Amino acid sequence: MGNKGRWELLRAIYERYRKARKREKKVILSEFCANAGYNRKYAIRLLNGPRPERCKSEPRRGRGVSYSQEVVTLLTAVWEAAGYPWSVRLKALLPLWMPWIRKHYRVRPDIERQLLRMSARQMDRRLKAQKTQRRRRLYGRTKPGYLLKHHIPVKTDRWDVTTPGFTEVDLVSHSGNSASGEFAHTLNVTDIHSTWTESRAVLGRGETAVQRALNEIAGVLPFALLGVDSDNGSEFINWHLKSWCERKQIQLTRGRPYKKDDNAHIEQKNWTHVRKLLGWDRYDTHEAVEAINNLYCNELRLWLNLYLPSVKLVKKVRVGSKVRRVYDGPRTPFERVKACPQADRERVARLEELRKSLDPFQLGKIIERKLARISRLANRRQSPRAEQPGEAKTSQQKRRRKGCGKDARFASLGIASRFPLSPSPNNNKVSVTLQMSRQPSYSYILKCLDRRGAARSSGKRQNVSSRSLLGLRETTRSHRFSRGR
Repeated sequence: MGNKGRWELLRAIYERYRKARKREKKVILSEFCANAGYNRKYAIRLLNGPRPERCKSEPRRGRGVSYSQEVVTLLTAVWEAAGYPWSVRLKALLPLWMPWIRKHYRVRPDIERQLLRMSARQMDRRLKAQKTQRRRRLYGRTKPGYLLKHHIPVKTDRWDVTTPGFTEVDLVSHSGNSASGEFAHTLNVTDIHSTWTESRAVLGRGETAVQRALNEIAGVLPFALLGVDSDNGSEFINWHLKSWCERKQIQLTRGRPYKKDDNAHIEQKNWTHVRKLLGWDRYDTHEAVEAINNLYCNELRLWLNLYLPSVKLVKKVRVGSKVRRVYDGPRTPFERVKACPQADRERVARLEELRKSLDPFQLGKIIERKLARISRLANRRQSPRAEQPGEAKTSQQKRRRKGCGKDARFASLGIASRFPLSPSPNNNKVSVTLQMSRQPSYSYILKCLDRRGAARSSGKRQNVSSRSLLGLRETTRSHRFSRGR
């Protein structure tokens, strides 16, 4: 029986208990204790106490407002300026940004205390309406609709495939220093089993252009395309690509958001097959895209797939606390495709003829010439500035600062880097390095004497005799070395 039931029972027997005789009260009290579960003495106090009236439901007092509207407005402004971080990052960011917040918004001390005291969960509640209004701007165009995203399964297990055709795809941007406007992207496709890699350049990241480039790659592969695994970008998670995969009976999967390790194979090829060749320059013209595709479709694909061997990870063996990786023998992607019974024999035969007729050294020279032409088509105004030959040594000297190079060990131990002959800082003596730094330098005198001696030997007129020159030279050198000791 609950408290409400006990209270109703007390109201029902209260009048009967007050009017009953002693023996009847004893029976009523025993019945009340048995039903309500009260102690006998406590039940007597209730029945002999004031009359139980029906309690009036008082309006519940709401919790007072802890954070004013001014605090919420300031929180929203900082949240927008920081690029819409989530609440835990925003809370950690506030103390770091507080000097600039005071400067830009002229925050009062009480508002500052309320802002720093707000919890991450409370920030989520206060910013909920703002997130709903800015959902499209917050997550951008790369986040697909929830319905389509749930239709494409997530693949996180290992690639244990024994046939070619299951691939990973990704886009590599050629935006330079600016991500604004339309610029070229490289669609990179690598096969898991054979490591065969194909690339195509597209201008922009439109759904139709990416699907058309992927269809072109599927037409030149020496095996059937069976699976496509991508990231969560809108260039892949869209109805165009999904319907195309359904028509071609191709398995379409995706990795987890913000988990690049799920697409580790294609991330490696993005560096070795794209970035190492084209760098980080900006290409934003149709002419540049055509030149890049001319390289991708001809010499580069043959040079990488027919002539460059690679190794594949077979298994990992744990030895104590270390993991030992076991790789297979180095083979070219063409050799792996040739050994598979699922490969297209006609295309394999044509590739075999090309492999015998082409010269990899000549291919390398052609690739270098095409890369030089592509580099001239880059947008230099929005590309990273190339380092000049004379700036290499200067930049290296700037990088050698305290705590780097040989000084790193001393910096990590909290020990000041000093000259070996310098005394400890506890001595009152002047350090040896300070004395040596204050010595007069005579090197410029010796250089001057050398020039004058060379001029005298050539017959030119001098103001100083050869004997005086020789005496001054010997005196300078003896004085210099005696002071150095």
